[in-house]
Amino acid sequence: MLIVQKYGGTSVGSLERMRAVAERAVMCKRDGNDVVLIVSAMSGETDRLINLAKSINETPADRELDMLLSTGEMVSASLVAMTIGSLGHRAISLTGSQVGIMTDSVHTKAKIEKVVADRVEDAVKDGYIAVIAGFQGITSDTSDVTTLGRGGSDLTAVAVAAAINADLCEIYTDVDGVYTADPNIVDSAKKLDKISYDEMLELASLGAKVLQTRSVEYAKKYEVPVVVRSSFNLLPGTLVVKEDLDMENVVVSGVAHDKNQVKITIQGVPDKPGIAAKIFITVADKGIVVDMIVQNVSTDGKTTDMSFTVPKSDQRQAIEISKELANTLQAKGVVVNDDIAKVSIVGVGMRTHCGVAAKMFKALSDNNINIIMISTSEIKLSCVIDAKYTELAVRELHKTFELDKR
Repeated sequence: MLIVQKYGGTSVGSLERMRAVAERAVMCKRDGNDVVLIVSAMSGETDRLINLAKSINETPADRELDMLLSTGEMVSASLVAMTIGSLGHRAISLTGSQVGIMTDSVHTKAKIEKVVADRVEDAVKDGYIAVIAGFQGITSDTSDVTTLGRGGSDLTAVAVAAAINADLCEIYTDVDGVYTADPNIVDSAKKLDKISYDEMLELASLGAKVLQTRSVEYAKKYEVPVVVRSSFNLLPGTLVVKEDLDMENVVVSGVAHDKNQVKITIQGVPDKPGIAAKIFITVADKGIVVDMIVQNVSTDGKTTDMSFTVPKSDQRQAIEISKELANTLQAKGVVVNDDIAKVSIVGVGMRTHCGVAAKMFKALSDNNINIIMISTSEIKLSCVIDAKYTELAVRELHKTFELDKR
């Protein structure tokens, strides 16, 4: 088999941990498999580099920030390759550009356009364990270094796996797999044996930090079989695969939460065609992803309030844009609430079962938790609530939908 293994920051957080990664890779190679590794920067290294940059310039240029941040993964890749060499096996470290990971030119959160993985394939054919620096690529036009955003090494792993037609992509992290809820909050949370791409995509986008959202999208598009496992033990993990009939029998597969949200309200916006388009085109042009949107009913037929949520990492820029828009549109002003959280339930069975929303709303109501905003899709239901009730809401929803009995 041709196996791609990705190791996160905690998995390569020290030389001791790197040796454990090297030994696992060598063991996989000895079992007759071809092995490609993707590694993240050592735990805390990316934050250290960001703080270093901001000590010089509070708002460093994104291009220069990418150049700096990409070095963290390069250090991990070279050290892991050296460690594999010390165990008597051949390994070669490669950067994103050497692998041929071509991206667009949006620095700090670039999108992969294509992967030219000839060098990886050649290394594997020659018997090497290829160790690739995750989280990075180069622009197709100018060959500038780019990074893929937080969790970008997951995306690197899946993209490389797709490019070389790997039989399996293993994502090694500090948890045993995908759980029905965060086990740090819900003691009775259960590990799932398998989960569909769509469910995993929703959970990832709703706050579950096991996999990066874009990596799941990529895996679904190219049908890359993914397994989420722990690098700290040999237990089987959670398989992320195409949906099957058994999955539809379960109404809710998991509960997710996200405290990394901020709600922005532009008050007194003119209630006429084209205003919503102007607001969200402007926000999108800055590369900011908007999650929930609520427009209040116009009481006077002239103005309305427009509320939307964005990640806290984009808070400063989103507020600046909103204030500029408020002035341009002659709105009344901008109100910000960053003390919120989003709790969500996810399950492909929700497509064919009724009363799910009512059950969720009642569980929150019974615990005096007020709902600020609501968002739905075929397989998920999300509510924005006050942040102080997050843990309570997650536990109650987990109990309400009997996920502890999975």
